[in-house]
Amino acid sequence: MELARNFLLVWQFALLLFNIGVLFLGINEVEAAGGWLNAHATFYGTNQDPSTLGGACGYANTYQAGFGVYTTALSGPLFRNGDSCGACYQLRCDSGRDRKWCLPHASVTVTVTNFCPPNHHGGWCDAPRHHFDMSMPAFLRIARQGNEGIVPILYRRVACRRRGGVRFTLMGQSNFNMVRITNVGGSGEVNNVWIRGSRTRTWVPMHRNWGANWQSSMDVRGQMLSFRLRLGDGKMLDFPNVVPSSWQFGQTFAARNQFT
Repeated sequence: MELARNFLLVWQFALLLFNIGVLFLGINEVEAAGGWLNAHATFYGTNQDPSTLGGACGYANTYQAGFGVYTTALSGPLFRNGDSCGACYQLRCDSGRDRKWCLPHASVTVTVTNFCPPNHHGGWCDAPRHHFDMSMPAFLRIARQGNEGIVPILYRRVACRRRGGVRFTLMGQSNFNMVRITNVGGSGEVNNVWIRGSRTRTWVPMHRNWGANWQSSMDVRGQMLSFRLRLGDGKMLDFPNVVPSSWQFGQTFAARNQFT
């Protein structure tokens, strides 16, 4: 009798943990086989102009940022107030749940460039759902044309593969400089940034202004600039003297090195 009671308690505790996990991820985001997660995807707009896809991450032009048009907005639990900007996800339509609108065996890798805001009335981007609101070109890589605009998907995080080095765009003014960091490989998401001028002896931390834009209050005009980046997976890389002392606001400079 005591053994049966203990077994029941263990079973109830396991069930409680499972329910907490489902609540945390959202009912549509339980883990599937092979490390994939279940979610849903929609698409926004029909315009493929890359200047319209930068969104809440502030990339301005996704081609210039190195991402092209295969981009996505994320719901809040995945977007994490901009920490996920630049991250890459592999998505495929879950034909096991919806064969009618899914392209079989198709997948696409997208870069996070935008935020899908909640409507707080049970919308797809309401927390705690993990939802992808994709650019139309990316959406049509996995879903058939003429579908109802929403499909079940399987998704997982993947490394970002970029051509060339990390890019730094200088913006701001004398006492407020801001740097947009793009074309980041590896995990793609930048968690920490430091700047050092040629007349500065130490690395000075920068702070996220919004999305991919980082700021500091140093006056670094007329100095050669170096940057240090730490990604979400903990990898760090220095970009020494990537910006010449003759730089002007609005210019973009590409480093020789890149995260892998």
